[in-house]
Amino acid sequence: MIKVGDTIPHTTLMEFSEVEEGGCSIGPNPVEVAKAVAGKTIAIFAVPGAFTPTCSAKHVPGYLEKYAELKACGVDEIWCLSVNDTFVMGAWARDQKTAGKIRMLADGSAEFAKAVGLTLDLLARGMGIRSNRYSMLVKDGKVITLNVEEGGKFEVSDASTMLSQLKH
Repeated sequence: MIKVGDTIPHTTLMEFSEVEEGGCSIGPNPVEVAKAVAGKTIAIFAVPGAFTPTCSAKHVPGYLEKYAELKACGVDEIWCLSVNDTFVMGAWARDQKTAGKIRMLADGSAEFAKAVGLTLDLLARGMGIRSNRYSMLVKDGKVITLNVEEGGKFEVSDASTMLSQLKH
């Protein structure tokens, strides 16, 4: 499992763009993680699935609510990762109204989750291999904080915990 001080893995995530801008076309666009984190402070949180109860009711809304405070503490971008396809993440972004605040990034084949060693086996529940629920702060490609939830819990990967870690 990835740990504090490690470099974020060189993988590619996918992002659905609603508008054509900044070299990104409408629809799915690749996000090369190593390039995207270079020189930036990124608050990343990962969830087991888009549109799932805790993720939609608490996790994403919490980061939206704390957006301005996280930015004021030096966070350049907030990323939400899930093992879903780009189109699902795009629909979830619209549903959660994250535009301009949280980048909803698809880890469709769980490559990032596997690379950081934070997969969750939900095969028995018909959901396949997913991502554990966690958060991490990444500065210029290095993991500064890592908060991994115990099975089924939502206690340490929330926006308030991330914010308190940034303030200390």
